[in-house]
Amino acid sequence: MIILDGNSLDLEMFIKVARFKEKVVISDNSKSLVLKARNFVDDVVESERIVYGINTGFGKLSDVPIEKENVSELQKNLLMSHACGVGSPFSDEIVRGMMVLRINALIKGYSGVRLKTLNKLVEMLNKDVCPVVFEKGSLGASGDLAPLSHMSLPIIGLGEVYYKDKRMDTMDAFNKAEILPLDALKAKEGLSLINGTQAMTSVGAIVVYDALKLSKLSNIALSLTMESLNGIIDAFDERVQFVRGHFGQIEIAKEVREYLKGSKNISSQGKLRTQDAYSIRCAPQVHGATLDALNFVKEKIEIEMNAVTDNPIIFTDDSEVISAGNFHGQPLAMPFDYLGIAISEIASISERRLERMVNPALSNGLPAFLINGSGINSGFMIVQYSAAALVSENKVLSHPASVDSIPSSANQEDHVSMGTISARKAASILKNSTQVIAMEIFTACQAIDLRDNTKLGKMTNKAYNKVREYIPFIESDEIMYRYIHTVNDLLESDELFEYVFKEEK
Repeated sequence: MIILDGNSLDLEMFIKVARFKEKVVISDNSKSLVLKARNFVDDVVESERIVYGINTGFGKLSDVPIEKENVSELQKNLLMSHACGVGSPFSDEIVRGMMVLRINALIKGYSGVRLKTLNKLVEMLNKDVCPVVFEKGSLGASGDLAPLSHMSLPIIGLGEVYYKDKRMDTMDAFNKAEILPLDALKAKEGLSLINGTQAMTSVGAIVVYDALKLSKLSNIALSLTMESLNGIIDAFDERVQFVRGHFGQIEIAKEVREYLKGSKNISSQGKLRTQDAYSIRCAPQVHGATLDALNFVKEKIEIEMNAVTDNPIIFTDDSEVISAGNFHGQPLAMPFDYLGIAISEIASISERRLERMVNPALSNGLPAFLINGSGINSGFMIVQYSAAALVSENKVLSHPASVDSIPSSANQEDHVSMGTISARKAASILKNSTQVIAMEIFTACQAIDLRDNTKLGKMTNKAYNKVREYIPFIESDEIMYRYIHTVNDLLESDELFEYVFKEEK
């Protein structure tokens, strides 16, 4: 059970709830803060004091006052009118992530929602009733309005959900799961539910979590390639890394030295040649820069996981409500663009190593395209083509979304972040890059068999053996996509990761 207190949610806890469906509970202290803020909102409504978001319209309509008897209808209308998402539905883990993030933000006591409303979100999360939320339609400022509206509609019995892997109307699922919808939303609740960055944060958090694993797998791919090409280990010497001082570079070189420990295939400078190409020799610097970027983005995400992103913000101790811009996604939009660039570089350098293995002019004696009888056999020629296509696609996707802005709400909201697009692009880049790393691993195992598979290092041997449980040596041309997809599945399912690194846990 994950205890949510608005302050201590981190990436590991988030993944436990979003991906592995661990249940959540709101801390007692947070309940007190929620009740205090709600009492303040109720007082504002009763006094008929005009406060944005409580008894006014929204966006350009913020100067339109709303009568006390119409406040609940205002909140319902807000959710219905703002649920304008398009495209494919987000995965359940992304939506579950949105839910836990929104709960964690609203329990800090600056928003004014009722505890009853938050408990309904908790009940849905714990019973695994997952709203249907469409991936496109957010500008990433005024919060993720469209996605969070779709997430929130089921609270009042509207919209659609997934329940037991089936998509259905909310009330059908609620009847099966024994959930009662709220009769109505009260003042400010609709706005509080949708005014935040939780869609982009959920997508980005999942990408960062998986990218950190891919970083380690890319080091395994690099190490396997070094086994196949008699790579020179000297460039990974810890003294080289320390004199430059970047954490990521130091860590990557340390990992590769560990993975190759005991290898008889690895060479040293001057033994077979003086130095390797950049895609091997500079791997600590390139992979290390990516690792540093991932850790930077992780830090920003964990700040946002515990942030107040509502508007207006209620300061109950001062009896004051301030309308500001904490919903603006720029603090995440720029890091998510950086995230996409960082992940794309893992694939870019991987594809160059793959090319070195299949190119007889660069492979230090391996047969052309890693196949005997090349000519009649094309071998791994088109594996490199596919990797190159994905790398090229990543270059297009790496163009930053955060430099764009389109004014909305009659120019009241005249600068937006596009942060949700940044996060979604990073997710696409991650998928492409995982496939490229899978291709490098697939190719390296073939090259190792053509070199010598009996002299592998400690952890490269484990990785090689796991792949060979599923993938044979290619004697002559076969249908290749099945093998590529299988290795990719080994990466995405974490089977290879857990097998290779199980001793580290």
